[in-house]
Amino acid sequence: MNKKTLDPTSSPWAPFGVQLRRSREGRGLTQAQLARKCKYDPSYVSFVELAQRPPSEQFAARADAILETGGTLSLMYWQHRHTALVPGFPEYANYESRAEEIRLFEINVIPGLLQTKAYATAWEHGNVRRGTATQEHVEERVNFLLTRQQCLQRTPPPLVHAVLDESCLRRPIGGRDVMVEQLLHLEHMAEQPNILLQVAPYSLGEDRPFTRVVTMLTMPGRKMLAYTETEQRGYLDRDTESVAALAKDYNRLLIEAMNQAESVAMIRAVRRDFEWTSI
Repeated sequence: MNKKTLDPTSSPWAPFGVQLRRSREGRGLTQAQLARKCKYDPSYVSFVELAQRPPSEQFAARADAILETGGTLSLMYWQHRHTALVPGFPEYANYESRAEEIRLFEINVIPGLLQTKAYATAWEHGNVRRGTATQEHVEERVNFLLTRQQCLQRTPPPLVHAVLDESCLRRPIGGRDVMVEQLLHLEHMAEQPNILLQVAPYSLGEDRPFTRVVTMLTMPGRKMLAYTETEQRGYLDRDTESVAALAKDYNRLLIEAMNQAESVAMIRAVRRDFEWTSI
């Protein structure tokens, strides 16, 4: 049987179709076999792969589960559907979903991959109150975040090394109950073998090497990327020298920051403070 060549530039949904075919063939499944497992008609799978019709959210989720993509197809679905994301961020998220290592430094807010749904929702509602987002934007952004977090369930999962400025722990987002749940979630995440958490305490003062958020990805083949963001858009940095300079400063931060045991102890202490505080 002749197999039609897929052109990822032929239509807005073509990249989804290309990724679906690659993932399906990687698992050794025919279109009919995948359709049967997803409870869809075989013609539907064919039409989606050829970008002759858009996929449904349900189909993307089912295909992800069966093909064990770590949420890649759902992520691509939401990337296409979303209008509420900072330009440039969907491109970063696509790389993040396939990265072998994710290194983060965050200020003021818990990194998205480690947020609870309640914390993320509370954070986004702040934008609604300021008039910079709508309730629909909140739902889109939170759903997109939850889809991104599926990458942590891949086999094998990525190594995540997150350094949190102390402000991330102490800034009250959503009130006491939300913060207690969020900090307890961090304690549980720190127990995962693929997640390393460190806190950069206020006492580092001017010795903290970063004054802005830093995100670095190590892709298959050891290629490193960095991501930065302004209020208007995000930027993916592929330049080897500039990313290497960031990595050097990040390694210094790891030495200056509290180790994981000390960091978890601080997270636990801050959580207990919230438990006894009325916000």
